[in-house]
Amino acid sequence: GSDSRSELVVLAILCFTLCKCDLSGLWRNELGSLMEINKVNDAGEFSGKYLTAVTATSNCIHSSPLKGAQHDRTQRSQPTFGFTVNWEKFSNSTTVFVGQCFVGDKGKETLKTMWLLREEVGSPGDGWRATRWVTGHRLARRLCVILG
Repeated sequence: GSDSRSELVVLAILCFTLCKCDLSGLWRNELGSLMEINKVNDAGEFSGKYLTAVTATSNCIHSSPLKGAQHDRTQRSQPTFGFTVNWEKFSNSTTVFVGQCFVGDKGKETLKTMWLLREEVGSPGDGWRATRWVTGHRLARRLCVILG
């Protein structure tokens, strides 16, 4: 009845004001890559690790460091963010991610990102083949921690 609709409206308003995206924690994308973000500090800066499930190299994949920043969570419930991953232990490339954290139904958090990867080449003329990008990249919150 009318009471249950009123309760839903109140819950929606509470969630809009209280349900704020939190980047901290473990995330997994649709390809099986894992990302762990440490606590976001008051300036919006964060660090963590990224373990990719996909690579163009035949080298053994290692967990790689990431560093980034997000907009002030106290002002925005679904903030934008960006971070850089340095694949230093197994590849000569760097990837930058930009995205936004969304809070969906029942408080479920999802990161929608796009990324740009640049690998090292020998000369400026080879630059055309050194950059790859993906849009619509999605990471979902994971509850267990498995990165070491």
